Amino acid sequence: MSKRKSKESSSANGECISQVQRILRERFCHHHATGKPFGIEHQYRHLLELLKRTTVHGESNSALIIGPRGSGKTMLLNHVLKELMEIKQVRENLLEVHLNGLLQTNDKVALKEITRQLHLENVVGDKVFGSFAENLAFLLEALRKGDRTSSCPVLFILDEFDLFVHHKNQTLLYNLFDVSQSAQTPVTVIGLTCRQDILELLEKRVKSRFSHRQIYLMNSFDFKQYIKIFKEQLSLPAEFLDESFAQKWNNNVQHLSEDKTVQDMLQNLFHYSKDLRSLHLLLMLALSNVTVHHPLITASDLHEASKQYRMDSKANIVHGLSVLEICLIIAMKHLNDVYEGEPFNFQMVYNEFQKFMQRKAHCMYNFEKPVVMKAFEHLLQLELVKPIERPSVRAQREYLLMKLLLDNNQIMDALQAYPNCPTDVKQWATSSLSWL
Repeated sequence: MSKRKSKESSSANGECISQVQRILRERFCHHHATGKPFGIEHQYRHLLELLKRTTVHGESNSALIIGPRGSGKTMLLNHVLKELMEIKQVRENLLEVHLNGLLQTNDKVALKEITRQLHLENVVGDKVFGSFAENLAFLLEALRKGDRTSSCPVLFILDEFDLFVHHKNQTLLYNLFDVSQSAQTPVTVIGLTCRQDILELLEKRVKSRFSHRQIYLMNSFDFKQYIKIFKEQLSLPAEFLDESFAQKWNNNVQHLSEDKTVQDMLQNLFHYSKDLRSLHLLLMLALSNVTVHHPLITASDLHEASKQYRMDSKANIVHGLSVLEICLIIAMKHLNDVYEGEPFNFQMVYNEFQKFMQRKAHCMYNFEKPVVMKAFEHLLQLELVKPIERPSVRAQREYLLMKLLLDNNQIMDALQAYPNCPTDVKQWATSSLSWL
């Protein structure tokens, strides 16, 4: 009986864990709107009012949301759309078209995508249109019913707006802004971009049809608000299927937010990058440790996730190098110290390596010069070393000037973690330069 009970409880627990994973992963990956937006209340009201005028009163508008990457442009839009969808009239009528400058690389592809998202493939059929404007006008005409106020409002959301600017003659932008200025189907165009100079990139005819509404977003919250965001992002909603589990989870999140070590770690992340994407990535890494046997996130999970997040990719590459390649990097480090960061060539590195070999010949195999050259070229392929000038046909490979792309701290940290590194090699790395 007790076995059956434990089996039932573990399956119920497994169901809860899979729900937690689904809810939080959606929140972290897809910017799903949760709670109220923080630090952007003014921009939120502005955008909500703008879209309400389109969806409820049939006005046409255009606006740009401008802010650095990770400042919450998509999140702001998702929050506003979520609130709008609670109005029955909007939910039944509003048509959304999402375009992305990275995917819709020209106007033809963009027009196909608009047709697909408006479900008008059957209406268009095999029709041939003279121009882009004619095609777009036909699509919007197909959506009209009666007068302007009863037509379906269309919301165009252009992500990576600055990439649409580079389309030929800016035809897509011109026609969208033109429709939003004229008394046709109610249309609102919202562009999202991280470029502050975006208006300078618009052609004169496009700029004249744009409403010049700009909503700026900056990460202006302080560390107290950052902790609040951390709690809000990790907390489970009230309508979670198992109330007792949700209560336990949310209490644990509250304890984590008050933990001194967690606060210190979040403070480091806050100073390193205030954008919420980095926080989401950290929480995602911590969330991946949650299982039936480990149902709650602990402080050590967050610290481990922080280590993974801040891990130095170049130092990781060094861990996979051969001892000979490590020796060449140490030789370059010494050359950098001696010549104060001046560029070096292979011959100088080889001479430095030979000096070490003569002093420590008993502990290392004496490699031939072509073998050492091959190891040097491997470092070049891994981009740990970079040529200062473009190699010409006449120049000998041994004498091309190079620069090391690792600093001393990275080299020393990598050596400490390098498995089975010979003691003499470590001593050479830390040795003073008096023997030169």
